Amino acid sequence: SINMDLLHSNGVLIIQHLQRDYRAYQDFLNFMSHVGDPRNIFSIYFPLWFQLNQVVGTKMIWVAVIGDWFNLIFKWILFGHRPYWWVQETMIYPNQSSPCLEQFPITCETGPGSPSGHAMGSSCVWYVMVTAALSYTVRWKDKSAVTLHRLTWSFLWSIFWIIQISVCISRVFIATHFPHQVVLGVFAGILVAEAFEHTPAIQTASLRMYIKTNLFLFIFALGFYLSLKLLDIDLLWSVPKAKKWCANPDWINIDTTPFAGLVRNLGALFGLGLGINSEMFITSCKGKNSCKISFRILCIAASLATLQLYNFVKIPTHTEYLFYILSFCKSAAMPLTVVALVPYCVHLLMRTTEKKLN
Repeated sequence: SINMDLLHSNGVLIIQHLQRDYRAYQDFLNFMSHVGDPRNIFSIYFPLWFQLNQVVGTKMIWVAVIGDWFNLIFKWILFGHRPYWWVQETMIYPNQSSPCLEQFPITCETGPGSPSGHAMGSSCVWYVMVTAALSYTVRWKDKSAVTLHRLTWSFLWSIFWIIQISVCISRVFIATHFPHQVVLGVFAGILVAEAFEHTPAIQTASLRMYIKTNLFLFIFALGFYLSLKLLDIDLLWSVPKAKKWCANPDWINIDTTPFAGLVRNLGALFGLGLGINSEMFITSCKGKNSCKISFRILCIAASLATLQLYNFVKIPTHTEYLFYILSFCKSAAMPLTVVALVPYCVHLLMRTTEKKLN
């Protein structure tokens, strides 16, 4: 406990330093915090990569979902505090004079703080993207190509670490995480992504396998929660702390609660399985048009545009269980749109155009 208090107090000093000396970079740091948001995986990174390379896109969803599931379990095990409420409740500061940490609209997350979900999600998905890009250059054999591969390797991994460090600094700057929590998140994300580099079975998984995986993840998480609740251990202990110490009640969002993230991820995985095993996917993405650059570009543009419309769909939050059900459905609809609905519509459009030209 003393060691953790020392770690936390040193973390508070770093947060104060960042908020004082990096004020000019506030907009950039807030932007990088949004870049690391795991929800961007489903609305931006996945639609781009799936249309370019279905193997990479599929792996990205699996890595994101399993990584976030592990993040939830780790959060429940580690009981990590967040800086913006820890400074208000700790007794280590003399004369009750706790440090003043500024809060922002994205500060007041309600789940436990360790490890950082943003850092973990960002590192795992960017690890997948970098290794996928490098897999194309590693096949080059001649001497000049080997040199180019090395330069590309250095460039891409430099970009990777610049993004991860920026996301980590941004999460510390807004007083949502302590430094050790974001570092733990980065390396945990890399481990999850590396594990899926050696798991080819996900590429041929049937809908039944997707459903079984969903059920296992949900039952394990719910069983873990209920088991500890029977032992009088409340795994949602962080929610009342967030509500108590958040500077603005409007900044509290049910979408940041532990179960909201679980439901969102399970919905995305189910939607991917439903899409990949649908007739629309087989007809469009496995047909002759799938090899055309024009088909892929149209699918990317249409997918990104359609998914932005989902942002305008506001799920009612007055009933918690209704929110979880609708959140699952909305999350399932996103990969289903990217994998099946959009490619099928583009396929029909291109087929109609070809018939008119002939």
